[in-house]
Amino acid sequence: MNASRAAAIWIALGVAAFVVLAASLAMGSVAVPVSRAIGALFRAHAATPDLADEIVLTLRLPRALAGFASGALLAMAGALLQVLLRNPLAEPYVLGVSGGAATFALAAMLASLPWWGVDIAACVGAFASIVLVLGLAREDLWQSGQDASPRLLLTGVVIASGWGALITLILSIAPENRLRGMIFWLTGDLNGAAAPWPALIALLVALVVIVPAAPQLNVLLRGDTAAHALGVPVERLRLRVYLVASIAAAAAVTTAGTIGFVGLVVPHLLRLAFGNDQRMLVPAAALAGGLAVMAADLAARTVIAPAQLPVGVVTALTGVPMFLWMLLRRPR
Repeated sequence: MNASRAAAIWIALGVAAFVVLAASLAMGSVAVPVSRAIGALFRAHAATPDLADEIVLTLRLPRALAGFASGALLAMAGALLQVLLRNPLAEPYVLGVSGGAATFALAAMLASLPWWGVDIAACVGAFASIVLVLGLAREDLWQSGQDASPRLLLTGVVIASGWGALITLILSIAPENRLRGMIFWLTGDLNGAAAPWPALIALLVALVVIVPAAPQLNVLLRGDTAAHALGVPVERLRLRVYLVASIAAAAAVTTAGTIGFVGLVVPHLLRLAFGNDQRMLVPAAALAGGLAVMAADLAARTVIAPAQLPVGVVTALTGVPMFLWMLLRRPR
């Protein structure tokens, strides 16, 4: 793909994301004119902000930015894992990262820890899952000529199943007054996302680390033998892709809970529409994933306002029919 077409795709997705961001700042249980909502961004340091500015700056902007960062991280992780495992059904949660984060976060909620304690616990659980999968599959990852995809995939599935059993156990013994919050977090919840900056920093770092390797990812899609023959350091590239995808998923889950289908559907949709050039696809997946979760969060806040839906419910309700549609229209 030439650079001008890739840039046009990125610009179109960026403009769409900005439009959804403006709508997220303006729409909600208290309507704010779009011009005033955008103007509030330039009055962030005003001495006496009014009520509309407070709503935009302290509630809606952090939530929208957290949704963008989480969606971008999940979609980018999905695109990377589909290359690493050479499996179109691969997504961030298939390696058990979300299961580990959810298990530790629910345990923290059960122990009545504050919100920052829940975030720290989710991060610890995600990294525990990364270490487990990486440790169990390390021989295949570092062995030249050995395809690590089956070992990684099977290890991740087994670890995810174990976390799922622990999640069910925690929900079974949780008291009624905490069960609703646990289920909301488990299905994806941006309601308490007051600090989006860690996720945004993680997104920036992930892009800086992985985008320069995009040409090598195109070669890796041809298989390990072809990649070795063309001089690609396959073992180091595998480890790089796995770590970036896992850390991206961990940051997303820590920020917004377990939001499904974004890492699976968004890369597929972009691949069908624009091709499978990773130089274009990885940044485009980040932009489109952020756009998708921001739009889902906007729908979750406004469809039955003033009540709110879990963001993960909206992404699942839209992701399932969209994925089925993509399967049906895909050539045999």
